[in-house]
Amino acid sequence: MLFPILGKSGQNSGEMDEITIRAARSGDARSIARLDVETWQAAYAGILTTPYLVGLSAERRQLGWTRVIDREPRDVRVAVDSDGRILGFGSCGACRGEGEFTGEVFTLYVAPDDQNRGIGRRLLLALFARLVAQGHNSVIVWVLRENPSRFFYERLGGAVARRRQLPVGGKSIDATGYGWRDLPCFLATIDGADRQPQP
Repeated sequence: MLFPILGKSGQNSGEMDEITIRAARSGDARSIARLDVETWQAAYAGILTTPYLVGLSAERRQLGWTRVIDREPRDVRVAVDSDGRILGFGSCGACRGEGEFTGEVFTLYVAPDDQNRGIGRRLLLALFARLVAQGHNSVIVWVLRENPSRFFYERLGGAVARRRQLPVGGKSIDATGYGWRDLPCFLATIDGADRQPQP
């Protein structure tokens, strides 16, 4: 299971105009997997065990991301700069096991050097728009309780909906589920500049 991580969101600026949010392509899997491992190791140092984090394999994760993208590329969004470099990514789909919510954001990652630029916000809104396009009216995002990125979700209107323990690397880690119960209404209140078109 993967967990969301991102930095604090900044406001849109001219710099953000150079960043595009788009559906993933099969050729993106390698870069996504490398970023996946990099962000886990940065975010969960001191939370998860060092041997577990050191043992993460970009090659294994590349296989997993290839399968996810091949199944439905529009469920994975990437943030790319003008050179085509992937700065962040996220994935979403039908909720796994929470009857109160129909949609779920499974992952949300932004490269450590590219956090605090508004990329996480734009990716999250793109994933929300994708879920609404699929007919999901509510969404939940699980975040490890010790991950400071949880405040990002609170600032974007997520309300604590659930708490549970998740098995990660041989440990049980406390996690918090943030929910948006009326996703279409939430998106309707977001400034048009933040919303992402759906292909």
